[in-house]
Amino acid sequence: MDLEKPLGSVIQGSLSQGLEVRLHPDVLVEDMRVGKFLVVQGRRSRFFCMLTDVTLGTSSSRILANPPDPSNAFLQDVLAGSGTYGTINLTPMLMFTPRDKTDSADKPKRTKSEKSNLASYEANSSAVDLLPVKTIPSHFSQVYDAAERDFRAVFGWEDDPHRRNFAIGQPIDMDVPVCLDLDRFVERSNGVFGKSGTGKSFLTRLLLSGIIRKRAAVNLIFDMHSEYGWEAAKEGKQFSTVKGLRQLFPSQVQIYTLDPASTQRRGVRDAQELYISYDQIDVEDLALVRGELNLSEASLENAIILRNEFGKAWISRLLTMSNEEIQEFCEMKMGSKSSIMALQRKLTRLDDLKYLRNTCPKNYVGQILESLEAGKHVVIEFGSQSNMLSYMLATNVIARRIHASYVHKAEKFLQTKNPSDRPHQLVITIEEAHRFLDSATVRQTIFGTIAREMRKYFVTLLVVDQRPSGIDNEVMSQVGTRITALLNDEKDIEAIFTGVSGGQALRSVLAKLDSKQQALLLGHAVPMPVVVRTRPYDETFYAEIGETAWEELPTEAIFKAAEAARADLGF
Repeated sequence: MDLEKPLGSVIQGSLSQGLEVRLHPDVLVEDMRVGKFLVVQGRRSRFFCMLTDVTLGTSSSRILANPPDPSNAFLQDVLAGSGTYGTINLTPMLMFTPRDKTDSADKPKRTKSEKSNLASYEANSSAVDLLPVKTIPSHFSQVYDAAERDFRAVFGWEDDPHRRNFAIGQPIDMDVPVCLDLDRFVERSNGVFGKSGTGKSFLTRLLLSGIIRKRAAVNLIFDMHSEYGWEAAKEGKQFSTVKGLRQLFPSQVQIYTLDPASTQRRGVRDAQELYISYDQIDVEDLALVRGELNLSEASLENAIILRNEFGKAWISRLLTMSNEEIQEFCEMKMGSKSSIMALQRKLTRLDDLKYLRNTCPKNYVGQILESLEAGKHVVIEFGSQSNMLSYMLATNVIARRIHASYVHKAEKFLQTKNPSDRPHQLVITIEEAHRFLDSATVRQTIFGTIAREMRKYFVTLLVVDQRPSGIDNEVMSQVGTRITALLNDEKDIEAIFTGVSGGQALRSVLAKLDSKQQALLLGHAVPMPVVVRTRPYDETFYAEIGETAWEELPTEAIFKAAEAARADLGF
């Protein structure tokens, strides 16, 4: 492919509707695919654009009324470019504007020992500024394929010494990395979306691996189907497995299990048991699972009366009460006997959850907090306890306590301003997110609170879901970065672009994604929306991402090595 060869000319357009480009006669329409990136060379700026639509045009309706015979290749060639032609629609995303010479002069000089990719990037991008698009190129501006230097200028490179960049994939028609800025990624809540079978779990593993490798945050992962901790099944005709986070980062990832027997059967090493006691369950937790337990509003109101009377032990006390004791209690506290008896009957279902105990010998949630404070990443496996009642109850109980601890630590840090008091940035990963964040329950779950607070208390969410339309609109508007595989439902597609300007032009791009290993990235952690072929999660990735010798060096040695690298680069 000749990158310097023009593909077409801008014939019309607007800032709001995008540009219409007529392809040159020698350019094959079939090479123009939705999601492709092109550059328009204006008089003063280069416009980095995404191809959003492809159409066919004719100069005369007579050609359509009397088309050439399919066997008459000569006449078809004569008409091509003059009588018949192709057009594409482009949406400008960013502008490359020449930087003022005085700014370039102030830029620190780099030494000859820089890495070749760093030197190449600087050579091509140091003379331009990236700006939002606020104008459009003139008529007949020429359109070119985007070059590697254009992608480097926009998305950077993975081994940038000044940013925690992580290569999530490549453009659909080029072999150049597209990087996420992980510092921007973890400071807001994010989402991985896509219909069933599109590889959401693989995408999530990629992201979590990048966060761990680059040390951008600590992770707390509620692993509903035991896919992230030790290993997971790989889709295909023949059964095979892929490595989980514990295998990739054995010294940095800890696994807790709510079903020790299941975890042991799968051969997971060094998993720690995790139990929850009845006195850790609050009425708000039951409100979240009211649908699974079939609880009425009256039952929840009487649960509040019981909690006010018996304190944290109210569930244990209720489950042991006789009919006479319930009758006596209702007469004294003005409760409803029928509602309390129904509540007692329905709460007996909690006995089916293997991880629930009347009392726990130790504070397991406190252990998880200690691990997170030490910079360890925690995966909580559910094993056979992966039904929605079990998953929603456990995640809400655990996350609520961890969030309360982080609020306390954040307030202390804001008071003391001491860097040693600053909590580690925490990313909590949940699956089936619409169950926690739908409009009916979002106010009753800790996850709704976390999503709305953004990074105020150093806790954000990574939500994984196949039904983004089920998530409350207010919460969806707070999702900073959205990584979306193929979606077919119109409501789900519309939900992805909640609060996104120019989303209409991207709808067709999202609808045309392949069902595997393609995703649309947009939001806070990328400079512009981009369609990528996602990075393969395979042996090559394991070798590139896994723990290496430098990670075992003492902290002081790491800082010295970093300072030496900075000095070598002229900073």
